[in-house]
Amino acid sequence: MASTRKSKGIIVLHEENNQATVKTSFGDYGGTGIAIGGGYLFASYKGGVYRYKLDGNNQVIDSTKPELIVKGLVDIDWHQPKAIALDGKGNIYVNIGAPSNICTEKDKNHTGCPLLDSAGGIWQFKTDKLNQSYAEGVHYARGLRNVVGISWNNQADQLFVMQHGRDALHDLYPKLYTAQQSAELPAECMFALKQGDDAGWPYVYYDWQKNKNMMGPEYGGDGEKAADPKYINPVAAYPGHFAPDALLFYTGSQFPAKYKNGAFIAFHGSWNRAPLPQAGYCVVFQPFKNGRPDGKWEVFADGFAGTAEQKASGAAVHRPTGLAQGPDGSIYVTDDNKGNIYKISYKK
Repeated sequence: MASTRKSKGIIVLHEENNQATVKTSFGDYGGTGIAIGGGYLFASYKGGVYRYKLDGNNQVIDSTKPELIVKGLVDIDWHQPKAIALDGKGNIYVNIGAPSNICTEKDKNHTGCPLLDSAGGIWQFKTDKLNQSYAEGVHYARGLRNVVGISWNNQADQLFVMQHGRDALHDLYPKLYTAQQSAELPAECMFALKQGDDAGWPYVYYDWQKNKNMMGPEYGGDGEKAADPKYINPVAAYPGHFAPDALLFYTGSQFPAKYKNGAFIAFHGSWNRAPLPQAGYCVVFQPFKNGRPDGKWEVFADGFAGTAEQKASGAAVHRPTGLAQGPDGSIYVTDDNKGNIYKISYKK
């Protein structure tokens, strides 16, 4: 849970007959990253990552004594989530979101964004080492404004992320972009990352209608100039402001064969697509082949927002936020507006 409010940050649920009850809860901190691997439960908070030792049944042995493996990360109010992923090789990848839209308040002379030294990217740490800080980590990839959806793709043996794109192209540059262009741009992007990659924020954005990286207006762009080719291109792109909050590669066998090794993405939904209707608020499926996106994405689960009017206005009743795969191959979807968890199963 991002905020503990009156409860604990980590909640253990017991499911029986498709109904879940709270078994226990622990952790006096909020966070958005959670993963299991190598005999530990890993959970992030706004400044770092804890781990808890598990027994043979994947139950936490002592919830009162977490071990701190990463500390001292940027935790300014904007883009606090520290989404995490494990590669199964002893490494944990941590998103550190940039506390900014486009870095203009920190880079007024447009000479280079200083936030990128400690935020706006992915850092790699070891899963078996305590009290790591920036100095012990690896600055794995940069130029990513904020990543909440992050997952290791075992088929490709590579890290994949979903970036939240920038806002306010028209508001900041009304002579270069119409309000409708600003509603559609920039794309929400899926990146396949290798160590040393630079996705280009804040210097570039991806135009999903032109299918190319564009130079940002803060750095000389005009809506037509292509970006420097040194910045990587996304492997898939989606309409602007949908807000991708989870990425899951499906490895189960319950669903039809076309879903195997493909990606599910939870879109939290927009707030700034005017004059167009607000959109998103759904779970989509992105087909993959040989570890890469292959073909058009499709809406997999919808209707979370409520009526058409509620969706169009942005007053969504429910907002998809998290994704998880159960041992039987079912998919779980969390909703951070009403606190619901949905289970999606397939029966022939």
